[in-house]
Amino acid sequence: MARKPRTEDPGTEDRTSPAARPPREAIVEALMRLAAEQPWHDIEITDIAREAGVSLSEFRDLFPSKGAVLGGFARMMDKAVLAGTTDDLADEPPRERLFDVLMRRLDAMAPYKTALRRIAFALRTDPLSLAALNGVALNSQRFMLAAAGISTEGPLGRVKLQGVVIAFARTMETWFEDDDPSLARTMARLDREIRNGERFMERAEDVRRLTAPFRALGRSLVERGSRRARRPREEADDDRLDRDPVAL
Repeated sequence: MARKPRTEDPGTEDRTSPAARPPREAIVEALMRLAAEQPWHDIEITDIAREAGVSLSEFRDLFPSKGAVLGGFARMMDKAVLAGTTDDLADEPPRERLFDVLMRRLDAMAPYKTALRRIAFALRTDPLSLAALNGVALNSQRFMLAAAGISTEGPLGRVKLQGVVIAFARTMETWFEDDDPSLARTMARLDREIRNGERFMERAEDVRRLTAPFRALGRSLVERGSRRARRPREEADDDRLDRDPVAL
């Protein structure tokens, strides 16, 4: 799958001076620097605040926890990708557009690769943290799909979103180990995951169409049962009203 060349270099930005950034971004950058150098579970919020050059009070006002800072990082990546979104691929198939958007996300994440690899390794056995991060990823991928011109509405929208989250997470596993500047292995993995996702969604849509009559029948039976349940109560109320108008 072809890829548009990038003119920007995400690694050239100066990320070492907390004073050069707003406090929220300074905290995110501080956490990523610390995560690249020491175990995730050893990092305290006091370490992050000190590294970012903010007080604990400022930290608490911006983020409720260390994990929430990862959500802040995800939003930074969202903004980086969305700011560079163009209509250059508007006439391309959805697969090409999504591929381009997700590779631009990896470009934005490149300066933080070491930290992200260490964080992913530390959290792989923490189901509660993974569940929380999955929610963050769902929100991010909703915007990535929007940038690719792909709808996430409708009965299969949530399935589509979760599928992209899984596909991107699997691609990141390859990206973590791909030191080739061309990222050939990463691109091949992402292309494969997107194609697999397309086939899955086609099957899911087929199943949804085939089961549509049964779902309609089920709704009809539920509505009929609800009407029957209401009728005796209404008749009882009418009977009470006939006997004693004041009773109601």
